[in-house]
Amino acid sequence: MIDVHCHLEQKDYENDRDEVIEKCKKQLKAVITSCAHPRDFDLTLQLAEKYKNFVFATCGIHPEYIKEISEKEIDEILEKIKENKDRIIAIGETGLDKFWTPEIDWQAKQKELFARLISLAKKIDKPLVVHSRDAYSDVLDILETENAKNVLLHLWGDKKLIGRIIDNGWNISIGPILLKSKNHKKTVRDMPIERIMTETDSPWFGVEEKRGVPTNVKFVVQKIAEIKKIDAEEVDRITTKNAVNFFSLSI
Repeated sequence: MIDVHCHLEQKDYENDRDEVIEKCKKQLKAVITSCAHPRDFDLTLQLAEKYKNFVFATCGIHPEYIKEISEKEIDEILEKIKENKDRIIAIGETGLDKFWTPEIDWQAKQKELFARLISLAKKIDKPLVVHSRDAYSDVLDILETENAKNVLLHLWGDKKLIGRIIDNGWNISIGPILLKSKNHKKTVRDMPIERIMTETDSPWFGVEEKRGVPTNVKFVVQKIAEIKKIDAEEVDRITTKNAVNFFSLSI
């Protein structure tokens, strides 16, 4: 099993981050942690270096932070990503978010930043990890306009647009929200398993405890197996293979 999207840099792990990762090493093949804010860049790379070939890093700017990050900070982090491209496996997360950003003007800024990060991913030849909360159609429009190729739509939740995702050759990842959300269950039902990966978005979406942890991907695997009516071991094998191939993981 692989958790393709979590946030080990978050303060929720300050007191036991190493212990959490050591537990993950006993159950998972790999963990991919997503740096979503420039302030977390250095810690994210340190974790990937300390747990080389187990913890892998993606780096981007979460659209939620569009109001608090200056143009200068954006330029600086994009430059740092380029300088450290060999230490990261993907750009992201990036994308759009209308839930946290209802203002039209700020949504326009999100779109501009999203396009810049798509361009960066192309320039340094990295896959793209995309956030799309309440902005599913707009996200696909921009990805298509920018001719994005290697795309993972993290926590995708709009089953009506699955056809466009399949036609474009893109992928989705799904987390513990699958245990409760009918819409996400239908999304998994309709998406070919060869295009699905597993995630937790930890520290959010806790299952057995309030705080989410990467080992919770086991619950996601089990629920996918139930929905797809295949063995959990087969779901594990396929989704792990999908992640290894998509991110070119050295594990």
